[in-house]
Amino acid sequence: MQRALHFRYWLQLGLLLLAAPQLWGQVSFEARVSNKKLGINERLRVDFVMNENGDNFTPPKFEGFRVMGGPNQSISNSYVNGRRSFSKSFTYFLTPMRKGQLTIKQATVDIGGEQYKTTPLQVQVTEAVAMPKDPNSVEYLADQNMHLVAEVSKRNPYLNERVTVQYKLYFRNPIKISQAPREMESPKFVDFWSQNIKIPQLRIEQGSYKGEAYNVVVWRKTVLYPQKTGKLVLEPLTLNVTAELPTNRRDFFGDRIMRQVNRVVTAGELRLNVKPLPEQGKPDDFTGAVGDFNFDVLLNKKMLKASESFQARIKVSGSGNLTLFKLPKLKVPNTLEVYEPEHKEDVKTSLRGMQGTIQDTYTIVPQYQGKYPISPLTFSYFNPKTKRYEKAVSQNFVVDVFEGPLATNGNAPQSTPSNVIPTTNANFKFIKLKAQWQQMNSQPLWGTKRFYLLLISPIFLLLMMIPLRRWQQSHVPDVQSQKQKAASKRARRFLARAKKNSVNKTLFYEALEAALHNYLKSKLKIETTDFNKETIETLLRDKGVDADLSKGFVALLGNCEQARYAPSSEVQIQNDYEAAVRTITQIDRKL
Repeated sequence: MQRALHFRYWLQLGLLLLAAPQLWGQVSFEARVSNKKLGINERLRVDFVMNENGDNFTPPKFEGFRVMGGPNQSISNSYVNGRRSFSKSFTYFLTPMRKGQLTIKQATVDIGGEQYKTTPLQVQVTEAVAMPKDPNSVEYLADQNMHLVAEVSKRNPYLNERVTVQYKLYFRNPIKISQAPREMESPKFVDFWSQNIKIPQLRIEQGSYKGEAYNVVVWRKTVLYPQKTGKLVLEPLTLNVTAELPTNRRDFFGDRIMRQVNRVVTAGELRLNVKPLPEQGKPDDFTGAVGDFNFDVLLNKKMLKASESFQARIKVSGSGNLTLFKLPKLKVPNTLEVYEPEHKEDVKTSLRGMQGTIQDTYTIVPQYQGKYPISPLTFSYFNPKTKRYEKAVSQNFVVDVFEGPLATNGNAPQSTPSNVIPTTNANFKFIKLKAQWQQMNSQPLWGTKRFYLLLISPIFLLLMMIPLRRWQQSHVPDVQSQKQKAASKRARRFLARAKKNSVNKTLFYEALEAALHNYLKSKLKIETTDFNKETIETLLRDKGVDADLSKGFVALLGNCEQARYAPSSEVQIQNDYEAAVRTITQIDRKL
């Protein structure tokens, strides 16, 4: 019995030792995240770790994230008590682009001829969170000196009253913004009629934030008309800003070393309390017009014949929610044939809201002669300035229709004859019924002097046109040459203006950029709409200009664009001016 127990013990130990190498050699490949819940302004670290060396590593697409760094590869290979420990990892640093539940999908790698995949990971992204403050870090300096603010014109508007929102980016020294920010999250105005106002060019202006001087860039302008009452939410705008800040280290020449830092700034969530329109004094014909309007009804004819047509225009002009209400319907007698109106809108939207004109044009055809009254129309609207309803009334018209059949009870509605004033046949007495005929001259044209004169005159005129055409071509200036000369003059004028405004950074770079653009227009025969880096370099290369000169010209244009966002020193302004003069001179020699 004891021998049997010993045999079983050694058998189990032997099987365990045989299986141990397989357990020790088991391959693992997994994804790890630094945090499964983070704010939209925080970074996420993702590690893809394997315990055996693999090839053909393929990361996921990171949908919903922006890759801020990586892949960073690290390998660890050690021996402890005779046992080998191996680890290889690929590290990424991500920034979330939106809130909600985001998924980091599978990554793949080939190990030992087989493909391995990681398990997908879920990450919850919330609102921006407060970051730890370290006064010595560049991140802290960026957070303290850069703010994104949403400025609202009115927090308690009426239903359908105009509200404007301006998103402004404030920043101050020592921050320099080296490139245009990127939108990570754009607000969606679900319960509003909204329209963004186009900003042709972002400009840095001087402003004030909480009583202190700041540089300010207006990033977005939006006009809103609330379509619901109660507490409505304006979702936040979130930007990813690349800023440059000086560090405590200095380079070989003693200048401070600048460090780039990416910061996420958000305007935060705003709430508006939208008031309903008052019920007291609301007219029965009110259709939702809110603003300050003028109302009129216009006729293009007041006297016409039967079966002719005339037009009636119902017109509303002014400032308010012009496209969000209906115009009054035209009311005419039944014997007038009225077609469906043609609706036309001439409305422009600015920070002051919708402004312009809307109108309905009716085409009307009378069938019988008589005098037809056009009843006055009323238009009611709510004026938020006076906080009361106002009513406009059109004038009364009478349309006189003559020379047509008379309306009778058999061919017109009963309500019509009382509106029609009959006429007599005396209106037709001016028509002359008897004509006096006269015989025309029957002399033939063939063989007469007039015949030969008409025959020869086209040939004579054709011969005269040849020298006239040659003279015209020799004296009419070339339009393209005129455009090139004018652009060349403008380039020299803007270059002189840039030198004159060297103390004002904004005016200097505007003039310098205009000088460079007009120089290209004069030399390369391209319009401003065709400008891009690739086009400029290609055209200059085709003209025989060196690649270094082409890149230098494009770099100058880039400096002009970057100067809108980052402060520039007097030395840099002088260097850019001298580089522009030198580059233009050298390109002129090549061309």
